[in-house]
Amino acid sequence: MGINRFEDVIDWQKTKELSVKIYTLFFESKVFGFKDLIQRASASVMNNIAEGFERKSNKEFNQFLYIAKGSYGKVGSMLYLANNLNKITEKDFRIFFNFSEEISKIRSGLIKTL
Repeated sequence: MGINRFEDVIDWQKTKELSVKIYTLFFESKVFGFKDLIQRASASVMNNIAEGFERKSNKEFNQFLYIAKGSYGKVGSMLYLANNLNKITEKDFRIFFNFSEEISKIRSGLIKTL
């Protein structure tokens, strides 16, 4: 029993969950450039995982996982900025950042497996 669809990849599932939470957290934000960037970066992570998986090559999947790691870095950086600008609470920052780190560990394990 293997993984046959990108939707079955735990990394994608967790990243989708994070992306939905980020879209929700910044939905009401009036800082449109910031809002757009963090929302698009979070969606980029999950989309790169899906695209890489659909390439049906471990080498290409691995490459897209590294691209997803880069986009994740952008999300983490934006979370720091949101926190420093008081656009999110310290509590929200910690929740999102800790969840992001958990996902990053899952992704690193997947990369090692490939």
